[in-house]
Amino acid sequence: MFRVRALGTGTIAFSSTRSCSGYFVEAGDVRLLMDCGSGITRRLAEMGIGWQTITHVALTHFHIDHHADLPTLIFGFRYGMLPARSAPLQVIGPVGTRSLLERLAEAYGEWVLAPGFPVTVHELNPGAYHDLGGAGLSPFKVPHTAESVAYSITRGGRRIVYTGDTGVCPELGNWAKDCDLLIAECSLPAAMAIPEHLTPEQAGELGRDARPRMLALTHFYPPVEQVDIAAEVRRHYTGPLTLAHDGWAAEIEER
Repeated sequence: MFRVRALGTGTIAFSSTRSCSGYFVEAGDVRLLMDCGSGITRRLAEMGIGWQTITHVALTHFHIDHHADLPTLIFGFRYGMLPARSAPLQVIGPVGTRSLLERLAEAYGEWVLAPGFPVTVHELNPGAYHDLGGAGLSPFKVPHTAESVAYSITRGGRRIVYTGDTGVCPELGNWAKDCDLLIAECSLPAAMAIPEHLTPEQAGELGRDARPRMLALTHFYPPVEQVDIAAEVRRHYTGPLTLAHDGWAAEIEER
């Protein structure tokens, strides 16, 4: 069973209803947090999620709205649990992830990388496969920042794809083809289109190419919520569609 919970479906444009990026995936014994932007630790508590059980954190890129709460999470593991955490934590990301954590340690203290329990950093190149111990994780290069990746999580014949932040990338649709759930960014209306993000119409094109069993859109800047997102998506994609919100959840049965 895959269980997915959207913790943060917003952006760096502060919102009273949407935190920055973060998604919690349960797959067997794996408790994977994909991105950990501002507000995610609060959302974990609000939604009653056992944050103490998180086994892996995977970062898609190094913008602060995708990693700002990672030091808070690690500090919580160190001082916010009784007894203090002893279980290992894996932090996964593109090349440069270790350097990011080293810079955070310089700012906050050595505990970021040595908090009293094992922290292992895995830097994955696009196309790699990482065994999470009950599920598999693979990154795919996407056009946003130099390091940005999407992730595919597989278990029991099922597959979830999370785009992270991305611009238009025809190869992404082919890579994500026939996945069970595609969590795709949908940042800006067509009138504000930029190469680093997707509009609803472009998200629809991605859905058309990928043909997921469910397309869940996320990462909404306020202006995109002023247009009819679903109608724009439907110009290209006619399959199952949801506009995710903080707290949205999905369950996927294994085959």
